[in-house]
Amino acid sequence: MTRLGFVLDSGTCIGCHACTVACKSEHDVPLGVNRTWVKYVETGSFPDTDRSFSVMRCNHCQDAPCMDICPTSALYRADNGVVDFNDANCIGCKGCMNACPYDAIYINPATSTAHKCNFCNHRVTEGLEPACVIVCPTQAIRVGDLDDPESEISQLHSTGTGSVRSPDQNTNPAVIYKSADSTSLDPLASSIRSDGMIWSDTLDSHPSPTPVSLTAAPNRDDGQDMGRTVYTARHPVAWGSMVSGYLVTKAVAAGVMLMAALLVLLGQGDNQAAVGVVPPMVAGAFLAATGVLLVGDLKQPGRFHYLITRGNLSSWLVKGAYVLAGFAATLAAWWVAGLAGAGGVLPVLVVPTVVLALGTAGYTAFLFGQCEGRDLWQEPLLLPVLLTQAVVAGGAAYSVLDLFMTVPELAAVRWVFLAALVLNGILVATEMSGGHSRHVTMALAELTHGDQGQKFRIWLVAGLALPGLLLASALLTDSSTLVAALAGLSALAGMFAYEDAYVRAGQSVPLS
Repeated sequence: MTRLGFVLDSGTCIGCHACTVACKSEHDVPLGVNRTWVKYVETGSFPDTDRSFSVMRCNHCQDAPCMDICPTSALYRADNGVVDFNDANCIGCKGCMNACPYDAIYINPATSTAHKCNFCNHRVTEGLEPACVIVCPTQAIRVGDLDDPESEISQLHSTGTGSVRSPDQNTNPAVIYKSADSTSLDPLASSIRSDGMIWSDTLDSHPSPTPVSLTAAPNRDDGQDMGRTVYTARHPVAWGSMVSGYLVTKAVAAGVMLMAALLVLLGQGDNQAAVGVVPPMVAGAFLAATGVLLVGDLKQPGRFHYLITRGNLSSWLVKGAYVLAGFAATLAAWWVAGLAGAGGVLPVLVVPTVVLALGTAGYTAFLFGQCEGRDLWQEPLLLPVLLTQAVVAGGAAYSVLDLFMTVPELAAVRWVFLAALVLNGILVATEMSGGHSRHVTMALAELTHGDQGQKFRIWLVAGLALPGLLLASALLTDSSTLVAALAGLSALAGMFAYEDAYVRAGQSVPLS
């Protein structure tokens, strides 16, 4: 077996950027993105200061999370152990960008597909060395075979004298650093100061520990003082409002059917409008909106069908697509039964509908779980939070629908809605309490009182407190249809604010 890897010797690197330039020239890498770059970090205080250089790139991991999450196997392992990519299969979902713990993947603006260091595999297969190795003036970049016990890289790995980035991710990387300062390898060991870097101002596109997150988690894991990042490449957020919106739309689609199933169990299956016909229509509309948002967020939307035709079943993007398709099928069956007035069929459809509705609401927890670089999304309560959000969304939808039709067992619907609101608040509060890693602590700081703090407060008021008070008022008066509808609309608006804050906060912590 052969497993190629890089030895990156920080002790001899002079920060000349020859590797970056050679890489850009060899692969026609556009401006603004990089397959490889040099990070500068300074430690100490004047006059006793030091600057270290570390080459950053894809780590060609043995346990590569980017390959697991890639829905079309556009990222694959070559025979020599290199993690390579196939442009023709990429749909531009950006899942690999959040799965990579090393910030190594970018969307090529020229092709709208994911690119990264591929070890110059087209050169290696011809017996040549990668371009960066050829041009390095100090031989700070060297190639080796991790499966060859006599090679330098293998000995550095086996003896523990070499270092790797983010060892806690357990990806078994094939990039080993020699003589590297821990400050330059740990993305949370240094930050970009308010006065910027040596060649640029501080920008939003340069994720860095902020004053808020540093206040929340001031101490490095190794007990050393924070360093200063004086040069690094930018890494903009991969997922934005479309992903946040899709979390809400599919919660509504799932929640409406959960409430309809509840009404069937309460003996209301014969109510053609409020149980048999309208719920699957509403759920279908929001499920369609979910699909539009998912496809719209792709950089190659015309290739969305690759999820099915070229699907990688280890990816929860693909598994989720099958769950959504199955849910759509149960919606169609439910609607046909309701339209035909066959209320007796609905109890038969309850179990598959509930299972697929819960799957629709909750599969994103497993998708986010594959995003190894985003520790906030690995928290164990994400799944129950998503499921309770679906019940909240279903109660909110039915509260609005009550303006236009008579909803049976209205008190039960409102009580379930209120209970789900309370439980959702408790789950979020529980998730935020207790001990966390420094990475998660920083992300939570950004979520609650950092750049996303305003959205979080909107959720607290509009997504929890206000709908809770309005629902309590509606239940006490046993009427107040308009008040309950306002509670529903407020809850949905607050839910979007929370999801957008959560998605962005998870990506706020630097990975390189």
